[in-house]
Amino acid sequence: MNSGNRPQLPLASSGCSCCAPTNSVEPASILPATTPQEPPAAVVNADADASAQRSFAVEGMTCGHCVRSVETAVSAVPGVTSASVDLVPGGRSRLAVTGGVSEADVRQAVAAAGYALA
Repeated sequence: MNSGNRPQLPLASSGCSCCAPTNSVEPASILPATTPQEPPAAVVNADADASAQRSFAVEGMTCGHCVRSVETAVSAVPGVTSASVDLVPGGRSRLAVTGGVSEADVRQAVAAAGYALA
């Protein structure tokens, strides 16, 4: 088989923040502020114990690698018992975090993974 005759196909996406070249990713510190239309975080259980679950919107995720990066970073935060992402490629994905953890700690872990809370 001669690979010289194979057509080059365009990529389906421009990549994600974890896969994109370093110079094309905006640091989380310069992302625009959130709009008041999105509720900040939904608290399912108001108790601050290990059974508390909170939901956050995360922007910029496009693939399974993005999901694993965020889940791993947030799961490493002390007090987090579980972290899972419902991916919406190119939109706002839902991050569900169970455990006694502050929004600031979640925000910092998500930023360390290369993303930002909406």
